[in-house]
Amino acid sequence: MRLRPPLTPLIAALPSTVPFVGPEAQERDRGRPFRARIGANESSFGPSPRVIARMESVARDQWMYCDPDNFDLKQAAATHLGVGAENVVVGEGIDGLLSLVARMYVAPGDAVVTSLGAYPTFNFHVAGVGGRLVAVPYENDRESLDGLLAAVVREKAPLVYLSNPDNPMGSWWEAAEIIRFIEALPETTMLVLDEAYGELGPASALPPIDVSRANVVRMRTFSKAYGLAGIRCGYAVAEPQVIRDFEKIRNHYGVSRMAQIAGVEALADQAFLESVVTRVAAGRRRIAAIAEANGLKPLPSATNFVTIDCGSDGAFALKVLQGLLSRDVFIRKPMAPQLDRCIRVSVGLDHELDIFAEELPGALAAARGN
Repeated sequence: MRLRPPLTPLIAALPSTVPFVGPEAQERDRGRPFRARIGANESSFGPSPRVIARMESVARDQWMYCDPDNFDLKQAAATHLGVGAENVVVGEGIDGLLSLVARMYVAPGDAVVTSLGAYPTFNFHVAGVGGRLVAVPYENDRESLDGLLAAVVREKAPLVYLSNPDNPMGSWWEAAEIIRFIEALPETTMLVLDEAYGELGPASALPPIDVSRANVVRMRTFSKAYGLAGIRCGYAVAEPQVIRDFEKIRNHYGVSRMAQIAGVEALADQAFLESVVTRVAAGRRRIAAIAEANGLKPLPSATNFVTIDCGSDGAFALKVLQGLLSRDVFIRKPMAPQLDRCIRVSVGLDHELDIFAEELPGALAAARGN
């Protein structure tokens, strides 16, 4: 038997897994495409026409490396949020930034606090640096601020993750509650405040940005409301020294030239963003109405999806999901205890929601054994 270079003990102990099974993989396994792609919380409305035109105009320039300083996009994001460029770091979507945060603040064996059932990619990155995940159950379908705080104090955790608005439940906390949580945190605990859906929820859920705090990093993305999920671009806002610490380890050529250009143009077209927010709200109402027409309970949502309580347990909700997949409707569902009674449906185009409305009754009947 040939020898092979040994992995580090940490990496050798990890499973070879991907946090998400994408719709593309499912389509390959099924041998046919989905008719409705309403499971990944992308924006079916896509980017603004202004962004598309700009991307088309610079397509021939993509042979050049990107600007490793991300200068134009940092300036645009800083102006958009009313902070300095020294308060912004750009990364390969929030996922890429989460990887950096884990490397920056978590040593092997450190406790890291999150919610049970929250965004699994964060957990993936924590595992990759040897952190010990401490998961706090949701409370009334919201991340438990008091529970997270208690776990941080008990475990002396250097890092805690909170999304607001939340995935996978679509719930949110008002800004005053988020501020209370921040003020109660130990100064030695870094809060990752994931605001991927921030543009889609009520403005009252977003606290004013305070870049004087050294233990809060807020993350935004172009993947949701701006319709650029496939281009992999996001940014974090924090106190200047925190941003300088990101610079020590970030992948300086990780955000492509096209992504940087698209991000700048997206921020410049706030009128299009407002139109998307309006369309998403209408889509949420449509999904809720479909759920209610089938005797299900839609949960309030501040995101571009609606989480639907199927009224039973996780096994039943899984059958509903599988029934929809078999009918060529791609959705997802929470898998954590208590949350797993639900399915999660992204806002899609009108014809996709038409298909969902047509196929949900059959999926429910099959799940009930009718």
